[in-house]
Amino acid sequence: MAEEGHKVSLNVYDLSNGLARQLSTSFLGKPIEAIWHTGVVVYGKEYFFGGGIQSTAAGATQYGRPVRVIDLGVTHLPREVFEDYLRDIAPRYTAETYRLMTHNCNNFTNEAAQFLVGAGIPEYILSLPGEVMSSPMGPLIMPMIQNLEATLRSNTAPQTQQFVPTPASVSLPPPPAAVADSKAPASTTTATAAADSSSTKQEEAKKVEKETQDKPAASADPLGNMRGKVQEEVMKEFAAIMASGTFRASEAAALAMRRVMERHGDATTMQQA
Repeated sequence: MAEEGHKVSLNVYDLSNGLARQLSTSFLGKPIEAIWHTGVVVYGKEYFFGGGIQSTAAGATQYGRPVRVIDLGVTHLPREVFEDYLRDIAPRYTAETYRLMTHNCNNFTNEAAQFLVGAGIPEYILSLPGEVMSSPMGPLIMPMIQNLEATLRSNTAPQTQQFVPTPASVSLPPPPAAVADSKAPASTTTATAAADSSSTKQEEAKKVEKETQDKPAASADPLGNMRGKVQEEVMKEFAAIMASGTFRASEAAALAMRRVMERHGDATTMQQA
């Protein structure tokens, strides 16, 4: 007798709670619909990747209510077969192997869906990291992403990592030392001329240095300063949330980003008013 069919669906969550749609154009230079998290629902349970492969009652995860539920089809595999499969792939889905851009919750649900029904999850979910990285700001937020990845793997608060470009400083070489010519006879006139030349060069060097300090740094990057400020705020929020002991690292990272985006979103709205 054929095994009874089990409906398979995909719970889709927006970790930004709508803020990605509102603020992504300002932050990234291109619109992003959401920050997707997904879980596979089958056998009355929801399976997802978060610090390892986890399962809970369908719709009862810490991510709240899904923004959409996608029908993936029907599987005739017994639950025991699927859970044996999950145990086999578990070493590839741990906190240590998590990569925000290339090996995340959506990569897990895509693999699980292919095992259950022979088809993956929607491409627009899988392509989100590529969308972010292809944005004008994408390459510049990589230090933050790497810092958060390290945090998720170690489950500790990150050290604030600054990547704000600093103005190029003007470095003046010291005046060349007078090289004594062993073949030429020393004279009072020559020594005096060398001393005057050295003094003049030192005065010119001081004058150039003073003018450089008085002049505003042309190479300063206002956008870079803003990026650094946002990153620092995210890291501080993350550390404060982790210190409360009520959230896991992955939840704290998402919440910290959300709070900072809300603050800067309000500021952007005020400036445009």
